[in-house]
Amino acid sequence: MIKIIRNFFLTFACILLFSFHPLHAWAKTNRFYYEKKGEVIWEVPTKEKLVAITFDDGPHPVYTPQILDVLKQYHARATFFLVGTRMTWYPNIVKREVREGHELGNHTFTHSFYNKVSHKKFLDELHKTDKLISRYQKKKVKLFRSPGGTLTKEIINSSKDEGYKVIQWSWHQDPKDWSNPGVKSIVNHVINNVHNGDIILMHDSGGRRQQTVEALKEILPELKKRGYRFITVSELLEVSPKYKNLFENEWYHRINL
Repeated sequence: MIKIIRNFFLTFACILLFSFHPLHAWAKTNRFYYEKKGEVIWEVPTKEKLVAITFDDGPHPVYTPQILDVLKQYHARATFFLVGTRMTWYPNIVKREVREGHELGNHTFTHSFYNKVSHKKFLDELHKTDKLISRYQKKKVKLFRSPGGTLTKEIINSSKDEGYKVIQWSWHQDPKDWSNPGVKSIVNHVINNVHNGDIILMHDSGGRRQQTVEALKEILPELKKRGYRFITVSELLEVSPKYKNLFENEWYHRINL
């Protein structure tokens, strides 16, 4: 009896401790709280077989064109979260991304992490890249992904004030292609964990990305065989009643006719 009572109190103490643990607070604030408000998006639940593949850190003169070739082969649209400085180096690749139906998102100007720069610097990087994107892409829903997916209250609030939707990725859809774990590892991770409405994280720059290119050649046909369609993040948001207000503006309908 004493042992039972002791175990009960130990269990209660652990629950109480976890409730006030910083990790618990982080999870509640950064996922459940902001996702419920619709200010940060990890995925978009849907009954349709739709996924949004996203690429960070580009454009790259070697790997991005190869990725675009594969996407074109399988009639897939994707969202590219671009680094502003790289946009200035490879404008023709950015033009091709838009010309072939892909979407551009903001990934800061120099891939600066918020905890390493001032708030003023963060906003400056956001604005510089936004101006570049507006040269190539018609006005759409503004998408932002912080380098490394770093989230703070300041990043979320500032992005919201600037008219951005903060886009993360499905927790089960980070194949860690940036670490070059092997083509099969990338392929198996994406295919074995796929769900409707996933936002898949990949990279077209920031290092050697040939494994990502080769993995994409296997991922796209397999998912297509399973009935999945590959759309942009904005298109994924548009299927959800939760984000309907983003697409009710007159300008949005006018430019997307």
